[in-house]
Amino acid sequence: MPVTKETIALLRQYADTYETADFIVGDPSWWMHQVEGNENQEATAFVASCLSYGSRQQFMKRIGWLLECADGNMDQWIRGGSFERHILCGSGECLYRLYTHDTFNHFLKAYRHLMDTHGTLGAYVKARAHTGIEAIEAICTYFSEQGVEQIVPKNTLSACKRVCMFLRWMARNNSPVDIGLWNHFIDPRTLIMPLDTHVLQQSVRLGLLTTSTASMATARRLTAVLAEVFPDDPLRGDFALFGYGVNNQ
Repeated sequence: MPVTKETIALLRQYADTYETADFIVGDPSWWMHQVEGNENQEATAFVASCLSYGSRQQFMKRIGWLLECADGNMDQWIRGGSFERHILCGSGECLYRLYTHDTFNHFLKAYRHLMDTHGTLGAYVKARAHTGIEAIEAICTYFSEQGVEQIVPKNTLSACKRVCMFLRWMARNNSPVDIGLWNHFIDPRTLIMPLDTHVLQQSVRLGLLTTSTASMATARRLTAVLAEVFPDDPLRGDFALFGYGVNNQ
């Protein structure tokens, strides 16, 4: 079903209203704006995205604690192995929700191995992907092969919401929120909408979707619909749906 003119106008209005610097306050994207250097911003963003589920208040605290441990340089903290002093291998102590120290230690070791081998996550993805879905597949495949699929989805059957969100941050530019470090090799028009329960509910209410199943297939369908509203930048719809949710609670 085509998107109505009224819905298009509404979503464009909400995108204009909410894609501002104020959006990042309390959002996990805030952390990548607090550090300097492309590699540090990339590493901070990726780690922040991996923790961004559950209570926003709680995961923001935990990301802040990790960045404090890293002395503000997530890239060097991981690359140099200093995380081993704070995130203990073999420890069953809870780091955040389903993640124990041991689980997160293995994730960071896998990430460090990627850095040692490829330089940065961006360099790894650039060699394997030119579209959003290819980038998601590359990231999921690497971490699945490293045995840390509890933190990064093992494949693209699920909606991969946090990976899609991270890619939005990395590939969209000319935004007060997204930093566009990967814009030169990932076309923002190919990005996949970060889909969670909230986005799904708002999309159904607006008639953009008819399903309540969160999957990659659903995320791609929603992205295609949003491309009718924002042809050159479908993930502006992320801000639009956020705004719609705020104004229609």
